[in-house]
Amino acid sequence: MAWVYLLIGAVFEVGWAIGLKLSEGFSRPFISVATVIFIFISFYFFTKALRLVDIGTGYALFTGLGATGTAVIGMTFLGDGAGTGKVFFIVLLIVGVIGLKLSDGPKESVHTVQEG
Repeated sequence: MAWVYLLIGAVFEVGWAIGLKLSEGFSRPFISVATVIFIFISFYFFTKALRLVDIGTGYALFTGLGATGTAVIGMTFLGDGAGTGKVFFIVLLIVGVIGLKLSDGPKESVHTVQEG
């Protein structure tokens, strides 16, 4: 379930990142309020995921997916540049995120010995 939480959090991260751009410096009230709400939702799901996933892996996935989604939307809908190098490194970022997901094995249980 942690991976679902990370994915939901990353989707809302993309939403608030785009919202920051569209709010034009928080001068557009509706978009500004939506952006702040998306920030809270994004971090809510991120913190839920961190209860179940290592911090390094979780943060890398959260920010990697968010950065990838934001860059793709920026290139597709907001007129951001889409040069070969940029696309290559976005694909490389996606490969890295997939690699982190695949390399995250089951957590080892730590058992404590109780005296008495």
